[in-house]
Amino acid sequence: MHTLKLVQIGNSVGVVLPKEVLARLKLEKGETVFLTDTPYGVALTPYDPGIDEQIELGREFMREYKDTFHTLAK
Repeated sequence: MHTLKLVQIGNSVGVVLPKEVLARLKLEKGETVFLTDTPYGVALTPYDPGIDEQIELGREFMREYKDTFHTLAK
């Protein structure tokens, strides 16, 4: 567990993440993170939560047109 302090950054307020947290998330300075609501509070992740929906839509499209894709692959 890490206790983080809110700090003034220009006209905004931010949180400084410890090196250990950045390493665990495989993040470096300047990269994007996503803050999402969960049943337990909020989660910080380097993965875009919207990508899951896009992947599922792609899978549905591929299932619907599997015969076409099979023919094109020949």
